Amino acid sequence: MRVAVTIPCFKVKAQILDVLKDIGDHVDRIYVVDDCCPQGSGQYVLDEQSDPRVKVIFHDVNRGVGGATCTGYKAALDEGIDIVVKLDGDGQMDPKLIPRLIKPLQDKKADYCKGTRFHSLKSLRSMPVMRKFGNACLSFISKAASGYWNIMDPTNGFTAINAAALSQLELEKIHERYFFESDMLFRLATIRAVVRDVPMEAKYADEESGLQIRKVLIEFPPLYIKAFFKRLGYNYFLRDFNVASLQFLVGLPLLIFGVVFGVYHWMESIQAASYASTGTVMLSVLPIILGFQLLLSAITFDLNNIPTTPLAVIDD
Repeated sequence: MRVAVTIPCFKVKAQILDVLKDIGDHVDRIYVVDDCCPQGSGQYVLDEQSDPRVKVIFHDVNRGVGGATCTGYKAALDEGIDIVVKLDGDGQMDPKLIPRLIKPLQDKKADYCKGTRFHSLKSLRSMPVMRKFGNACLSFISKAASGYWNIMDPTNGFTAINAAALSQLELEKIHERYFFESDMLFRLATIRAVVRDVPMEAKYADEESGLQIRKVLIEFPPLYIKAFFKRLGYNYFLRDFNVASLQFLVGLPLLIFGVVFGVYHWMESIQAASYASTGTVMLSVLPIILGFQLLLSAITFDLNNIPTTPLAVIDD
């Protein structure tokens, strides 16, 4: 299998040559994507190294980490590459871990592998406290949005994907900015790709992270909500209609009706300074209980509906 590495570059001039130097001989092609870098990272690579595997691609306008990565993906597909690794140019990811990252793909046990820094306590010690908390929260939200309940660390950018999955993705629709990694998981869920976590340790030095807390708190929630409902529509109503589809269809309206009906009559009884009748209470409580139970059953079905057969195997 031919292996390529795509490296989105933006303000990584100080680290990029060290990253390239550590990429082993098991990689056949390296795409350095200069995402309109103000430091001229792409030209710096052309001037300072002579590795024949390196191909520098320039963006006229900044498209973000997702846009730069997808440029590398397209170049890899055009050259018939079998596995594409996405590696950041800031030195936080160890290129020496690439063989471990791509092994499940080579063995056709997965379609997409991503690093996780939550595998061991040793790995977590070097992670800033706010990153630990933020990643833990994002991981749960991402599980619900993507349906991959078996993975952690959704914003980890150290990833590898095989051509079978990559060729089925609509790359032009993938989010181009910092929601890229989470959006990739949602897109992979729509094609039923098998995703696996690979333990890794992150390195934190003097590089600057472009992912700010404000971006996460303001920009990410609407995108996760949109991805969640789109996934439900694709997987439980468009491509399939099963018992979970019925449970979502009945349970959610029942729960909403019970809550709205109960709150309305609760406010009404407060204003009238009187108790609500038993029938009124039951008309609120029963839909809430039934709706909640149906949704719990649907979630249980979803937990067990994680893809298990890699697309690479199906294509064979």
